[in-house]
Amino acid sequence: MSKRNSAAAKTAARERLRIEREREAKRAKTKRQIIVALSVVGLLAAAGGIGYAVVQANKPSYWEEAKDAKVVAPANTSGANGTTVMLGKSTAKKVLKMYEDPRCPICAQFEQTVGPTVEKDLDAGKFKIQYIGASFLDGDRLSDGTIGSRGEGSKNALSAMGAALNVSTDAFIEYKTALYSAKWHPDEAEDKFKSDSYLIEVADTVPALKGNTKFQSAVKNGTYDAWALAMSKAFDTNKDDVNGTPSLVMDGKKLTAPNSQNAPMSVADYNTAITAALKG
Repeated sequence: MSKRNSAAAKTAARERLRIEREREAKRAKTKRQIIVALSVVGLLAAAGGIGYAVVQANKPSYWEEAKDAKVVAPANTSGANGTTVMLGKSTAKKVLKMYEDPRCPICAQFEQTVGPTVEKDLDAGKFKIQYIGASFLDGDRLSDGTIGSRGEGSKNALSAMGAALNVSTDAFIEYKTALYSAKWHPDEAEDKFKSDSYLIEVADTVPALKGNTKFQSAVKNGTYDAWALAMSKAFDTNKDDVNGTPSLVMDGKKLTAPNSQNAPMSVADYNTAITAALKG
């Protein structure tokens, strides 16, 4: 090999090495740029996530927003925001006010034990019932400062009851009875009534509500959510000095068990109390 060819070969080798080193440098630079870019994206995402979490934490809850929504009153109601719910024969002269919270376990006990007798008297025209629903067991504060357990089932159940009332007063009564039944009423610690599907499942035991798509849509869409809150407010601002459930009031006087300030929890005690109230 001539010296000329040998020198040319060395020069070519050095050029190839230079080009390869430049390529490696470019690849390394590109890799560093990608790592930096990904780090920035990660930091931005984390910051965005924190920001989103802060925004979400400070957003009002659904039920807080519902307080400002327009009230859609169910059929078969009257009064301000449709919060006057009268049940029974219009010819009945006396009115029995019934205060209940859907999640209240004592209300469930009352309905299961005394409820059938109350309904029998209602059907007989002895009185009309004015129903007033509460939601303090969801954690709403009462006028005396009492706060119930946390949840949203009372409000949600009241809304579903509004949907039943929109169908008919009979559907409302039957649905209320089903909600308080031993089969369907949950333990106070279990907020099952917050589930629309559970409320609809209970409603399917009521002939007028079974498969009723209008009723089901009202429950799922929260048509009567604002009404439920208005009803709950009516309970909180009642003028009968009622701050617990169940409570029965007629002519401004509470119906109570003997030697007690609580509602009668037996049929015998209820019969004694209602007989005296009807005569008063």
